Amino acid sequence: MKITACRNCGSQLLKEVINLGRMPLANSLLKSKDEAEEKFPLEVVFCEDCYLLQLTEIVPPEKMFSEYVYLSSCCETTLRNAKELAQKLINLKNLNQNSFVVEIGSNDGYLLQYFVEKGISVLGIEPAKNVAEIAIKKGVRTLPEFFSLELAINLSKTQRADVVIANNVLAHIPDIDGTIKGIAQILKEDGLFVGEVPYAKDLIDKNEFDTIYHEHLSYFSVSSLKNIFESRGFKIVDIEYLPNIHGGSLRIFASPKGETGQNVLKMLEEEKRAGMQKIEYYRDFKARVEKIKETLRNLVAEIKDRGKTLAGYGASAKGTVLLNFCDIKPEFVADINPIKQGKFVPGVKVPIESPKKLIERKPEYTLLLVWNIKEEVLKQQEEYRKMGGKFIIPIPSPQVV
Repeated sequence: MKITACRNCGSQLLKEVINLGRMPLANSLLKSKDEAEEKFPLEVVFCEDCYLLQLTEIVPPEKMFSEYVYLSSCCETTLRNAKELAQKLINLKNLNQNSFVVEIGSNDGYLLQYFVEKGISVLGIEPAKNVAEIAIKKGVRTLPEFFSLELAINLSKTQRADVVIANNVLAHIPDIDGTIKGIAQILKEDGLFVGEVPYAKDLIDKNEFDTIYHEHLSYFSVSSLKNIFESRGFKIVDIEYLPNIHGGSLRIFASPKGETGQNVLKMLEEEKRAGMQKIEYYRDFKARVEKIKETLRNLVAEIKDRGKTLAGYGASAKGTVLLNFCDIKPEFVADINPIKQGKFVPGVKVPIESPKKLIERKPEYTLLLVWNIKEEVLKQQEEYRKMGGKFIIPIPSPQVV
């Protein structure tokens, strides 16, 4: 379904930023090379009224989230950040055994497990049944459902939360209004909402075009977040910039009570100075992305001309977008997640193997498709690098290391 009005404010002042063409669903890995797959338009527009960067095409959520292959616990960086956030919230809100924490999009319990360890009551809401089951086995109480205002009303009849967390969820949700109202419903009056979202400034400044995929319907600036939350009775009391999460994220702390925080005001001023509230800021993004595509394709052609082999590392959503947009087909893509191994990358239909294959097959070059955890991967693949293997880092501009 294509939108003609902003999903946040309803404005029709939408201006195109980039169109990546028709793409397969980034996380819908194929069980075989012959499996049929759907492709959908992937276009980003900017709302001139509320400053939200958003996709025009909404793919039905059940096509993307009822079975899910991304496990947060497979990423050391994510786990480390989750543990730190849990401790921070326990201290900030003096959480104890009488407290209640809800997480929307709780994945495999990667975050809530750290509250459970401290005896704090939790509830995870996770629509992907296969992932919810993993969380339940860890002892994290989880509802395998989509979060909605209706669900929030039902849950709030028995208990309201001290803290509601939604990390990398707001970007996925078509109904921003219903979601924020649902959060308000389930939260205590003095409760705190904490959410992480992809930062539009990093997406644009660092050419992170491969973080654009159908699951990510919205890309946020502090300016757009202020509009979204304040128009629905919340104040953003604090904000943190997380440069190492998903290529650059914002963590917001919002409450029905309180005042707009100093960090928020400071970042708003920075965005205004940078020009992020005007379409001109986004104009040359498309040309820079085309340049990356051209450079990568030339590099891959040169590798093949020299009789060398190319692998990929990280069968991520980013990887699907980059390989399909640039039309690059490595021999295989290595991935640490056992759920992905044995499947194929959508669109380009490249097989996904265990990282052991890098040592066994010794490709001279490996395209790093999870560049956001570059340091983690380079450390893990020390043996491959000692054998002479080189990594190609595609973003913000291609380089070989």
